[in-house]
Amino acid sequence: MGALLLVLGFAAYVRFAPQDAERWRLTGPMARLGDHAEAGGFRAVRVFEGNWGAVEAVLLATPRTRALGGWDDQRLYVTRSALWGFPDYSTVRLADGQIEIYGRLRFGKSDLGVNQARIRNWLTDLKL
Repeated sequence: MGALLLVLGFAAYVRFAPQDAERWRLTGPMARLGDHAEAGGFRAVRVFEGNWGAVEAVLLATPRTRALGGWDDQRLYVTRSALWGFPDYSTVRLADGQIEIYGRLRFGKSDLGVNQARIRNWLTDLKL
């Protein structure tokens, strides 16, 4: 019984933990063009002459994805895993004719490639 309560408590924390949008804001210059894999995340930078409407249409069509916040040049989205509801945060920045999409996990050390796969799908849908 104790183990079940522990699992249920963990599941509740993962789903309902406070979300601080500012924590996921990109600072500094945009990364260089290309793909950048890292532990627990993935970043892609492409030449992009589109607009926020095109980006939002693609990202919000992704299951379990919703907008979480935004700034002048950036938007933040959260996508949750189907079973446990683990959040992955994706920050999108549009600046100087480029798009930077940076997806990363909040809990754990490895996302098992899900952020890379999701971002590559978004890039395909955006025709990049």
